[in-house]
Amino acid sequence: MKHAESVMFGGSGLDRAAHLRGADEELAKLLQKDGTGVLAIWRGKPLLNLKTRAPHWLAPDHPVLDAADESPIFLGIDDGAARFARDISGWDPEQVPDTLGAFHDPSEQGHPDLPGTLAFCELRANMSALSPRQAELVAMSKAVLSWHEIHGFCARCGAKSVISQAGWQRDCPSCKAHHFPRNDPVVIMLILHGNSVLMGRSPGWPEGMYSLLAGFVEAGETIEGAVRRETFEESGIKVGEVSYLSSQPWPFPSSLMFGCLGVAESKDITVDPEELEDAVWVTREEMALSLVEENPKMKPARKGSIARFLIENWLADTLD
Repeated sequence: MKHAESVMFGGSGLDRAAHLRGADEELAKLLQKDGTGVLAIWRGKPLLNLKTRAPHWLAPDHPVLDAADESPIFLGIDDGAARFARDISGWDPEQVPDTLGAFHDPSEQGHPDLPGTLAFCELRANMSALSPRQAELVAMSKAVLSWHEIHGFCARCGAKSVISQAGWQRDCPSCKAHHFPRNDPVVIMLILHGNSVLMGRSPGWPEGMYSLLAGFVEAGETIEGAVRRETFEESGIKVGEVSYLSSQPWPFPSSLMFGCLGVAESKDITVDPEELEDAVWVTREEMALSLVEENPKMKPARKGSIARFLIENWLADTLD
């Protein structure tokens, strides 16, 4: 696609300044410099300005960051300003909602050391309000910190590991192994048959929500093979020709989505109930209406998702 990187969380040209990740003295100076900002993440939720929905950058010595139990993650240089992220999940608010960690979490957590215009908010519901640069920085922060959260111990010997390379590595002091942040490869498929697109619904999704089929790429498998296998496993539809369209970093928690176009060889659907609750063919006209009108039977994929991006480009005939 000619404008593939215009997808949400696509590249914004951020200078990640990877050469500074091992320069401890330079990083220490940046953390003392005026204009340097730190994004606080609380249990996967970034700190946002409630009026603009933009990420709010704290000074490196702000008391809110005292709840962090590991050193800052260096994100890069944003128009001359250094950007870092820190996980403050150790902070306990007065009330933790039941929706925390759910697919849809409308709750917002204010902090006693911050003004009421700021709160920790679920990223899915706010991502479409972010600029490309803001989206890249927030996605980086959330994905890398999520990886640190579940990789605190060495996968080789089990010893406690420590952060190094400004957050882009963990080292084991016992067996000397090095560990690096990982992305999980996922295929998401725009499966077409004539004038229709294949849409699926997973159990537990909000009522009426449908999206494109998707699944993880397995070891030793090509992207094309994963598209064909996942589509057949979930819907019983065999796919012939497959082509790549676009990719999207998806920080929920840390996937890389490969958007592909697949041509179906049949229309007979056999749903695997362990994978999907429902799967249907939707015509171009029906899909166009669902994007502009309230359709209780089918809510479109969320704005900002690569599924929505691919569907809108299909409708606009801009897939090439």
